[in-house]
Amino acid sequence: MRRTPFYEKHVAMEGKLVDFGGWELPIQYAPGIVEEHLRVRSAAGLFDVSHMGEIWVEGPDAEKWLQGMVANDVCAMHDGQVIYTFLCYPNGGVVDDLLVYRYSPQRYFLVVNASNARKDFEWLYGHASGDVRVTDVSSSIAELALQGPKAQDILARLTSYDLSSIPFFHFAEIPDLAGHPVLVSRTGYTGEDGFEIFMPWEKGPLFWDAILEAGREEGILPIGLGARDSLRFEACLPLYGHELAVDITPLEADLGFFVHLEKPFIGRDALAAMKERGIPRKIVALSMDDKGIPRSGCEVRSLDGKNLGEVTTGGYSPSLGKSIALALLKMPEAKEDGEFLIVIHGKERKAKKVKKPFVPKSYRK
Repeated sequence: MRRTPFYEKHVAMEGKLVDFGGWELPIQYAPGIVEEHLRVRSAAGLFDVSHMGEIWVEGPDAEKWLQGMVANDVCAMHDGQVIYTFLCYPNGGVVDDLLVYRYSPQRYFLVVNASNARKDFEWLYGHASGDVRVTDVSSSIAELALQGPKAQDILARLTSYDLSSIPFFHFAEIPDLAGHPVLVSRTGYTGEDGFEIFMPWEKGPLFWDAILEAGREEGILPIGLGARDSLRFEACLPLYGHELAVDITPLEADLGFFVHLEKPFIGRDALAAMKERGIPRKIVALSMDDKGIPRSGCEVRSLDGKNLGEVTTGGYSPSLGKSIALALLKMPEAKEDGEFLIVIHGKERKAKKVKKPFVPKSYRK
């Protein structure tokens, strides 16, 4: 298995290490998933996300070419902005969801999912045209995410840079974080305010120690994969392979806001046709009325027993103190409010549809 530059830190802090897509990463630390989750909601947590992939797209034709590759509108971006978007297959299914950072119309930085990093690079490289260079730099960049309502106060102790000048979904190159230059973006995967910090691979441990020390009085904790998933789940942020996939389009995932059908891109025609004839399925949020913890793959039925779809993500919500689920359900039932049945260990359990997200997002905009 591959290890990030923070491996020794995880071992020293008694992280419970697991195989995560070929990476040896902590699922949790001694406090446990629930405590880690709640600490991010109330104060701050530090995540090792160095398994994520990073790709440069550069050259005179970078903007034009990238505009035709992703579903969101690259041409509407300004320097220093970040957008969320998708790489799609011709049938509208998703290659991956990703973040695009714009330095200039000739230079973009892409952050892609760890499990798809190689596939994404090969997809982009294989479709490269014009004067464009596509470079995978994942092995040279480490990444930390500092998330929570006290994230800015903590990070500000390590730099003279005015972090409040970085708006939501924007980034800056900071020359002096803990005495070193880094890329910092106001982005994250928890629904809380926070930052993602990119640094040279070999310097990662220095920043890990500095950030944890800076946040010691606020009660900062290192956060494992378990709480990372429960936090994004409460905020209804999609996970590739669950709410998005080869056979789940962005429109079915209820993420049409990030799809610009007025411009050409790979998958555009299929998505436009789907929207025209009617989106067949939709991701909805369900809150359990009966006891039971729904898991991915659990069948969802109407009250009269009709199969409507299945759970894409399910589990216990530490913030709400109850079980919740995201489910991909057939239309038109997915549009209807009311009760549904989730089959858990062969037994039907009642759940009701609720408004997304389960927990309000606390972004600083």
